[in-house]
Amino acid sequence: MRREEIYLAGGCFWGAQRYLDCLTGVLKTEVGYANGRTADPTYEQVKYEGTGHAETVKVTFDADVIGLRELLEQFYKAIDPTSYHRQGGDIGEQYRTGVYYADEAQRDVIRATLDALQRQYDAPLMVECLPLENFYPAEEYHQKYLEKNPGGYCHIGPALFAAARAFKPGGGTA
Repeated sequence: MRREEIYLAGGCFWGAQRYLDCLTGVLKTEVGYANGRTADPTYEQVKYEGTGHAETVKVTFDADVIGLRELLEQFYKAIDPTSYHRQGGDIGEQYRTGVYYADEAQRDVIRATLDALQRQYDAPLMVECLPLENFYPAEEYHQKYLEKNPGGYCHIGPALFAAARAFKPGGGTA
């Protein structure tokens, strides 16, 4: 098993976490706040005080099962990559999209997937590709929120969750 981590911001982290948890090869997810200006922020600070954090999912995956390229390609299906600071009905800097890496070796794969994604759109992509500066786990009530609250708001539709559950990765190529 080759464990890797990547940090994915895709709007509200409740839906992004649930979606990513559906993918074969994803071992663990944790929601939190990334790449902001304050240490250990609360949800209220992120939402109302302009801390600069993005709602982000820390994804631990088995790279022998699902490669980073495949994982990112599936993630991009769950976001509108051309929206600026918005996904679905969620608007604000904390709902921006991004791929944050702690391992510099991942950067070229991320950039290649974003280049391929850009060819599918006329509008410029708004997905950040940056090194991870910081990540602070969100409060416990946010972790696996949609499992605890099945009727909770989510900008990702049921068809995308079903597609993620049905996706069969090709064996962990980069």
